Amino acid sequence: MADEESTWDRIKANWRVVLLVVILLASTFALFSPTPASGGSAASTAGNNTTADSGLTNIEYGLELSGGTRIQAPLVGVHASGVEIPNDTSTSAVRSTVAANIENATASDVRVRYAGEYGDTIQQTTIVEVTAGNVTAAELDAALSEAGYPADGAVDRVSDVTQRTAVSILRQKVNQAGLSGGSVRTVGGDVVVVEVPNANQSEVRDLVESRGQVLIQAYHQNENGTYVRTTVMDSDDLRQVGNAQQTQGGQGAEVGVVVAEDSAQEVQQRFVDTGLAQQGGTECRYRETPNQTEPCILLVQDGEVLNSFGVRETLAQPMRDGTWADDPRFSLTTGNLSTAQEVAINLRAGALPAELDLTSNSMLYIDPSQSERFKTDSLLAGVAAVLAVSGVVFARYRRIEVAGPMIVTALSEVVILMGAAAAIGYPVDLSVIAGFIAAIGTGVDDLIIIADEVMSQGEVSSQRVFQSRFRKAFWVIGAAAATTILALSPLAVLSLGQLRGFAIFTILGVLVGVLITRPAYGDILRALLTGEH
Repeated sequence: MADEESTWDRIKANWRVVLLVVILLASTFALFSPTPASGGSAASTAGNNTTADSGLTNIEYGLELSGGTRIQAPLVGVHASGVEIPNDTSTSAVRSTVAANIENATASDVRVRYAGEYGDTIQQTTIVEVTAGNVTAAELDAALSEAGYPADGAVDRVSDVTQRTAVSILRQKVNQAGLSGGSVRTVGGDVVVVEVPNANQSEVRDLVESRGQVLIQAYHQNENGTYVRTTVMDSDDLRQVGNAQQTQGGQGAEVGVVVAEDSAQEVQQRFVDTGLAQQGGTECRYRETPNQTEPCILLVQDGEVLNSFGVRETLAQPMRDGTWADDPRFSLTTGNLSTAQEVAINLRAGALPAELDLTSNSMLYIDPSQSERFKTDSLLAGVAAVLAVSGVVFARYRRIEVAGPMIVTALSEVVILMGAAAAIGYPVDLSVIAGFIAAIGTGVDDLIIIADEVMSQGEVSSQRVFQSRFRKAFWVIGAAAATTILALSPLAVLSLGQLRGFAIFTILGVLVGVLITRPAYGDILRALLTGEH
């Protein structure tokens, strides 16, 4: 019974060391367990792309350590807020009037977003936005003044609503394209960053460069006999988009679509009004003789006609009878499967509200072989840091019972940080590794403060003496930790790209040190110096 009480007393006296051991075991499990934690939500919070480590650990790597493509560019556009528009003015009139006063814009480039339309917390005033290139804020201000719509002022970037919409659509496009580990985020307030591991530049650029505006148009003659295009359907009219697949004859590909119930009647009427649902269907010769053809369906993406085809009687008859709206579905055909897949992706995701301003400096491609070198160099840098710190510590104290636990305790912080990254799915990139190395340096620095304060005033004769000296050292460490956390907090909160990962893990390392490893080292040092366990 006495032995059991003695063991329990030792555990209570050294509970900080026990806590450190438990956390180390949990971190090791997170690193090496056969069922790694899913990092999807955490990675999204971090705002970075991830790709799972295929080696022994569950660490997920960022772009620098996995290879892939990063595209970083602002959205094209300007907007003015606080625009005063009379209540009886239609949106189309505003768009047309503003566009007429801007040389490089058309009505389709102008968007009006009314106050509260997207929630009061997102947009509190009416906004007029122009998403055409080569339009400045000064030109928009002048156009609004000339049109009689006073505003608080225009700025040379798109609105917050447009930015959020673009990020959401790009995420859908990346996911729909099957580019695993891809992510989309904003940095610096108005710059969109798209990162896709293990993908080449052309693949990612083709995906994000297109606005993805897909229209189903009728090509037909108007009352004057002139051929015109009339949009009968766009992505907003669709409820479901099927997967792209080869047609039965193998001569093309098709995408099955289901029209939304609230749009079905209007779409059906447009087919009838444009002559697409005429008796016997239509035979399309748009490619051969565009001025001598029956009405055609045109599949248009970003202004380019991808395909043209007629309407079969099996579709035309229910359109005429008015029964098609009860089961509103049909197929869009393309020349090949890759085009059909692109159409399906853009139909599901919708059209980007603005283009990305892509330049030669906005793209970065990291070859997988280069990323492997980054991994090797990062490992070497970490080992070099450990050896350098170990050498300095042993040179200073020349006592294995003081320096040995110091190095082991400092390295335990790195294991805990790596385990935390693996557990929450945070992508480890070069900035995070820099945070790991910083944790080693600051950790050993604090442990040296503890050792110096405890040993510099003579022999430690009792636990009471040790605790008195340890508390003095811990106050210094706590103040330094608070200063570090305050200094790095803005970097951890703001969207500043890779600096955020460095700040987050440096702060986390400081907290782990102050709350876990420094107190545990104190218990270890007390036991070694006083002989009391």
